[in-house]
Amino acid sequence: MKDSFKEKVYKITLQIPKGKVASYGQIAELAGNIKASRAVGLFMRINPDAPHTPCHRVVSSIGELTGYSAKGGLAKKRQMLLDEGVIFKGRKVNLFISQWKK
Repeated sequence: MKDSFKEKVYKITLQIPKGKVASYGQIAELAGNIKASRAVGLFMRINPDAPHTPCHRVVSSIGELTGYSAKGGLAKKRQMLLDEGVIFKGRKVNLFISQWKK
C-alpha cells in the first residue's frame, strides 16, 4: 500500500540527522507536494512520536524557529538544536551550515 503524504513527511523527518535542520517547504517537496509546507507544520505539531520523530529539527525557510508545542516551547526547541550542534546566527539557524542536504 502506498504511504500517505503524512506518513511520507514523518519518514523524511526521521532521516534528518542530529546537527542538521530541514525547512517545512523542503520536507513538503521531498514528500511530493511542494505547496504543502503548512500541512507539514500541522503534522509536526501533532507528531505522535516525538522526540523519536525529531520535529524540533524542522524550521522555517529562513531559519526561524516557529512553533514547538512541547513543554518549554521555542526556548526548548532552540536548546535541543544547540545541544545537537546546530549553528545559529543570532536568533535564526544558520542554514548555510546547518541545513540538511538530501
